[in-house]
Amino acid sequence: MDLNQIKNRLERLNNPGGGKKGDFKANFWRPPVGEKSQIRLVPYKHNKSFPFSELYFYFGIGKPRMIALTNFEESDPIMEFATQLRKTGEKDNVELAKKLFPKLRIFAPVVVRGEEDKGVRFWEFGKMVYQELLGVMSDEDYGDITDVSKGRDVNVEVIPAKETGKMFNTTTVRVKPNQTALAGDAKTVESLLDNQKDLVSLFKKYTFDEMKDELQGWLKPADKDGGKETVKTEAPSKTKKTIDSKLDELFD
Repeated sequence: MDLNQIKNRLERLNNPGGGKKGDFKANFWRPPVGEKSQIRLVPYKHNKSFPFSELYFYFGIGKPRMIALTNFEESDPIMEFATQLRKTGEKDNVELAKKLFPKLRIFAPVVVRGEEDKGVRFWEFGKMVYQELLGVMSDEDYGDITDVSKGRDVNVEVIPAKETGKMFNTTTVRVKPNQTALAGDAKTVESLLDNQKDLVSLFKKYTFDEMKDELQGWLKPADKDGGKETVKTEAPSKTKKTIDSKLDELFD
């Protein structure tokens, strides 16, 4: 057993950003399961007009996650391949295309109450939480909840799946009614607003060819490391001819 390989695999799974595990903990906040947290959404330094960032990712295709090249308005081999599959109209191809299309994730810069010394980190969440927050923020009675002097904190709770009977944990948010300041003094506020990373820079951007190789490896089983590792395909057997032809059409 290769202990180093096991540790490397574990680090990759725990770090969706593609960097070191410590980098992920320093730059991202993940609400603890089964607990309540209080946070403050803050204005995003790199897009002051809107605090949320919408990014698309591929999950499980060779890497734990890969940021889609479409985020940069560049040609994306996985997107192109999935689009070609969907155009065939065949049921199995369409189902495979659904698995291949990138998934939307939303990020917001936040300060966690009680952990202000850790500065601004990014909170990642899905569509339902996003819709709820947007709904509150579009309500004139609430106003701009990110305002540094008259904004509002947000309570976040992650309910374990075993308590709800659902397949996944459930995240709930509640915007507090009272208006409060982001911090007690102007110097701290300025520091929190200025010391923010560029979100996109925290994810490794793979090249077109690198993503193409990951896609081909995922679609076509192949032995690696002397047979110690096997890449498994998710493609139904009846779609293999279509897969081969579309890969040849797009990438040869």
